[in-house]
Amino acid sequence: MNPLRSVGARLSLALAVVVAGALALVYVVVVPSLQQRLVNSKLNQLRDALPLVEQQVPKSPFDAWSDFLETASTQADARVAVYQFAPPVGTGHAVISDCPIQDSHHVNSRDLCGDPVAQRAADTVSTVSGTVARGENHFAEVAAPVAPFGDILLLNASLHDAYANVGTVQRRLLEAGLLALVLAVATGYAAAFVFARRIRRLEAAAERIAAGSFEESVVDSSADELGQLARAFDRMRLRLSQLENARREFIGNASHELRTPLFSLRGFIELLTDEDLDEGTRREFLETMREQVDRLQRLAEDLLDLTRLDAGRMHLERRPVDLAELAQELAEEFRAVALATDHPLTVDAAPAQALGDEERILRVGRALVENALRHTPAGTSVRIRASVGAFRTAALSVEDDGPGVPLEHARHVFDRFYRGGGTLASGSGLGLAIAHELAEAMGGELELESEPGRTVFTLRLPVAEPEPEHIPRGMAAAAG
Repeated sequence: MNPLRSVGARLSLALAVVVAGALALVYVVVVPSLQQRLVNSKLNQLRDALPLVEQQVPKSPFDAWSDFLETASTQADARVAVYQFAPPVGTGHAVISDCPIQDSHHVNSRDLCGDPVAQRAADTVSTVSGTVARGENHFAEVAAPVAPFGDILLLNASLHDAYANVGTVQRRLLEAGLLALVLAVATGYAAAFVFARRIRRLEAAAERIAAGSFEESVVDSSADELGQLARAFDRMRLRLSQLENARREFIGNASHELRTPLFSLRGFIELLTDEDLDEGTRREFLETMREQVDRLQRLAEDLLDLTRLDAGRMHLERRPVDLAELAQELAEEFRAVALATDHPLTVDAAPAQALGDEERILRVGRALVENALRHTPAGTSVRIRASVGAFRTAALSVEDDGPGVPLEHARHVFDRFYRGGGTLASGSGLGLAIAHELAEAMGGELELESEPGRTVFTLRLPVAEPEPEHIPRGMAAAAG
């Protein structure tokens, strides 16, 4: 794998970009702001000192200017220079001496000649402040006209210390930025290494599950998203394990159910080749073979229906069905079987309109009646009921007064290929499973209530809403 595409590289790059962006933002915002604050502080200092210096300006050209300049420079902590000027007349400009006539540092200093701040103060005849650059040096200046001789007083202070402080801050920011970038890259790789190990464990677990190995749990006790993903993987592992076990059991049971009648048919075919076989025995063998073929056909149909249900391809109608009529139909269909097995079969049906597929409801009913007749002793009464229950449901029930379904079997009666123990257990074990899934496919449910002396299987379906009676438009208008 390309190292630049790894989680560590991407996380480190992301952290580095974030840190670099944050530092650039700090640099852009903080450094100019700090520099402006330092410059403004120096200008404010000069403005505050200007009134004191103006009060000490000599009253005549014969006073001690040198003493004034020295004292003013100390008080203002700045260089003090004096320009001579003539105020503007009309729309003209003020006339100012090119260089200072007095200077606390140098008399007639050439570096202050043509000073723009002093010129603006002369032009506007007001106090003016600003910064000037001379070579690589920067200065803060405040200038104002003073009486009585028409002079311009200039206070000049170097910004070297302020710019030096700003430079120091810039260097510290760069140093801190480089250190932060290094830490970001290192932290990104360390965090990515930890996450990558957990991701690799999930990847290995996914590979195991994909290979069909469901024994080892997927464990990650953390509460973050990876921990939640690991727990989801483990739930998937358990579900796939259950499905795999069900698949293997399904294949084993189906193979067994197919092998038994096929083995029987093969045996009877071999017996039929015996020429000494009498006609009565031959007919008996053929009848038994027909039963085995019917058994194979029912099993094939059951397996096909299960496949359709699992794939969601079984077409189901949803229309009103009279459960009372279906109860009577079921009773007529199984009456001969009930007489042959000595099971009194009765019907207790009240009007009940359910919403479902009539053929599928009949199939569920057949499975329930057949189950009652097959798994109860002779003499057991069986009752088919139709009724309207609570919560707007219609119910079709098959009740018997047999020994009941033991609790250890009751929780599995709707499992595929499940057959209870005992001598009465027979069949493929698919009838109730298919009935249960058909009930759910029709938006209903199949329930079991069992106790010694009473067992009830109940199919519950939504109640069909009665269709409103059609009233001709003319009659409706007349009624209105």
